[in-house]
Amino acid sequence: MARYIIYFNQQWVGDHPAEWYEPRGPLARAVVAEMEEAGVLVFAGGLVEEIEEAFGSDENGVISGPITADGEFLGGMTIIDVATDEDAKFWGSKIGIACGWPQEIRKFKG
Repeated sequence: MARYIIYFNQQWVGDHPAEWYEPRGPLARAVVAEMEEAGVLVFAGGLVEEIEEAFGSDENGVISGPITADGEFLGGMTIIDVATDEDAKFWGSKIGIACGWPQEIRKFKG
């Protein structure tokens, strides 16, 4: 088994009217429930959208405001534990369809 992260950057979501998002929550929660039932879910969650609320440390350990203020930043992620790349692609595809925006899938080292 190997762990994979399935994630999206907030900028990939796109601009949609509020009513477009309403059906997305139940669809995404259904996929998370399906992953739980399959025994592959490690973690799933979205992040606060306001990047100015983020903080980070520099190479000296100094804590300050967001590091990614001018670029793309993470919007949400799911971590799964599955046997193959194909399994990871399967779940990443289901998440992407439920959310309505692209997902990137990457395997953890080791």
